[in-house]
Amino acid sequence: MRKRRGLTITAWLLGTLGLVLLVGSVVFSVASYSTATVSSDSMAPTYTIGQRIVYERVGGDDVRRGDVVLYMAPERYQFNESVMQRVIAVGGDHVSCCTGLGTPRERITVDGRPLDEPYVKDGVADGMHRPYDVTVPDGRLFLLGDHRVNARDSRFFTWDHGGTVPATAVRGRVIDDYTVPVLLGVAALLGLLLALAGLGFGIAAWAVRRRVTPPLPPWPVQA
Repeated sequence: MRKRRGLTITAWLLGTLGLVLLVGSVVFSVASYSTATVSSDSMAPTYTIGQRIVYERVGGDDVRRGDVVLYMAPERYQFNESVMQRVIAVGGDHVSCCTGLGTPRERITVDGRPLDEPYVKDGVADGMHRPYDVTVPDGRLFLLGDHRVNARDSRFFTWDHGGTVPATAVRGRVIDDYTVPVLLGVAALLGLLLALAGLGFGIAAWAVRRRVTPPLPPWPVQA
């Protein structure tokens, strides 16, 4: 009896803990992260065509300069898919192009300070010869692709709020550090193993109960 009770308690504890851990990590992962495939080279060389990326589901208010984000702008691009570009300036920033235009020292400036952009392809900060001088309205973002020669970004829509995009259009921020998603995956696996262990202990408790129950005699018994 004592052995059966111990097995039953262990089964309930492990099973419950495992299910909570499994369901919780899966729900959190689905709610917080997703994946996408790069479909153009506008963000090369940082991200290339066919590359699978992981992005964190955050709003535009949570992104900062330098973040690579996915956003929706169907009125500009005539499709309902996400566009991936880098945040160059946020609400209140003054962004302009360019110092040293057409030279190896070509730089975009934000609030008068030249940006150091090691991520741009071939070191070209502009490449399209589209000078701009924009003060980003509050609640909006100025976005550029890393492949400045082949990116249809904020530079092409200066007639619309200086080419800026509303922060509410942001669907997520691309991440390069997979520590949290990996930990969530480990937690889900651990939860599954604990749930299976709980099931195993439950089966063991049932087997013990079956063994200790005395069989009924094959003849009638009078009280």
